[in-house]
Amino acid sequence: MKLLSILLFFTFGIGYDNSVKNTTTKQSTLNGTWIPVKQQFGGNELPKEAFEKQRLVLNDSTYIVTAESVDKGVVKLSDNKMDIYGRDGVNKGKHFTAIYKLENGQLTVCYNLAGTSYPESFDTKDKPMFFLAVYQKEPSK
Repeated sequence: MKLLSILLFFTFGIGYDNSVKNTTTKQSTLNGTWIPVKQQFGGNELPKEAFEKQRLVLNDSTYIVTAESVDKGVVKLSDNKMDIYGRDGVNKGKHFTAIYKLENGQLTVCYNLAGTSYPESFDTKDKPMFFLAVYQKEPSK
């Protein structure tokens, strides 16, 4: 379960295929609290119970992930790529690469937990270190 918890924290080739839009999202557009609605690891869907209490909070260039414990760090965006640097928590000192898209109010992020290259698509099948998370923004209070 601890390994699953670590993998779920991110809940975050150097190219894209044609299915990935090459547009730029302002970092402030992503600010807010995001609730996972779907997660996939290595091609396998995770049960909702595994992530229903998780939250991702983005505030400019910082993130906080709350799950079994709290993970904090820095997110840098470039086009539709993310570089995620753990600063505090179980991912302290780690670097993850990811691609993302914001469509219809949902934030979809495909992480390469090895951090060796950016994913080329939002597919995790046959990719044991790839983690996909789809988030819905929590309404403002």
